[in-house]
Amino acid sequence: MPRRRYRLGGIRKRSDGRWEGRLWLSDGSRRYVYARNRDLLVARLQEERWRLAWGIPVKARGLLLDQYLKEWLAVARTRLRPRTFDAYELCLRRIERPLGTVPVAKLTPQLIQRTYAALLANGLSPRTVLQTHAVLHRALKQARHWGLATTIPTELVAAPRAQQREMRALSAAQLAVLLTSSRSSRWYPLWVLLGTAGLRIGEALGLKWTDVDLMAGRLQVKRALQRQRGRGLVFVEPKSYRSRRMVCLSSLAVAALREQRTRGNAEMVFPNLCGEPQDASSVTDALKVALARAGLPRIRVHDLRHTTASILLEAGAHPKLVQDLLGHSTVALTLNTYSHVTAGLSDQAARLMDQMVGLELQRRRPGEASGYEG
Repeated sequence: MPRRRYRLGGIRKRSDGRWEGRLWLSDGSRRYVYARNRDLLVARLQEERWRLAWGIPVKARGLLLDQYLKEWLAVARTRLRPRTFDAYELCLRRIERPLGTVPVAKLTPQLIQRTYAALLANGLSPRTVLQTHAVLHRALKQARHWGLATTIPTELVAAPRAQQREMRALSAAQLAVLLTSSRSSRWYPLWVLLGTAGLRIGEALGLKWTDVDLMAGRLQVKRALQRQRGRGLVFVEPKSYRSRRMVCLSSLAVAALREQRTRGNAEMVFPNLCGEPQDASSVTDALKVALARAGLPRIRVHDLRHTTASILLEAGAHPKLVQDLLGHSTVALTLNTYSHVTAGLSDQAARLMDQMVGLELQRRRPGEASGYEG
């Protein structure tokens, strides 16, 4: 049977009964596609040409999930922060053994659902499995965009519901106890700043004296200090656009930083004993000791940031001001994060309404016309 041309290549029926399609590549080489009938071959040729046009080097047919995820991570690395990339990689390693040898085209919601159930049975928390699901879903969504899969099976999976983490923070009285008991410690200025200015630990440890204006009582968050795998301690951009911000300091923080300034000539505001950038793990250990000495409940270093926000919101500060102080992307994030505190604002609103309407009622004399006809 004579060969038939099909756009960029040709098709023919082989002597063994199969159909063969041929594509010419830009470098002069050829790529062959096979099918059991002509219509299927034409469809596969179209699919193959689409992949070549988009520069996708592998076929969906037979492509294993672990092979695809390695390719996807290589692309994602260029767009992710190093810590985020490490988290993605960890999530995908959890599913490598049960799902890695499954072809992408044959991945089903049932297989993924059973994998999640196994992870939960092996002791992983619902939150951890939910994070794994989020990363896998993002990867498979990209596979669909690249033409490597016809569906996104994670869309049909019932992901575990993460348990709501209980917000932990010190009260104003407890923060005062911590600062009083730590007054003679070298960590005192750091506790003051973390507890009153709402900085993340990486932002505080990344501060340089050139970022601080003690006369004006403010500082600029321009970078963060972060430990990265294979690189050690490095300075990175703040977490988001809103994280790069100016922070006005309380008089307590200004006094603590003035005291810190007299302790040495290091470039960093909070260096280690050798004058080099301070590792956050040392801060974690120091806070454990300080809390135990003060007889306070154990919290994370990040919870001092929650302490700042909670104290301000409970005192009636406008959520927008707290959002700007913390560097949150939206005020909705602030309100959702501290919903346990902002719920009290509803009571405050009700009291204000009673007060305002009550004043108007008191102005009216008994028997004064209401303005409505009975």
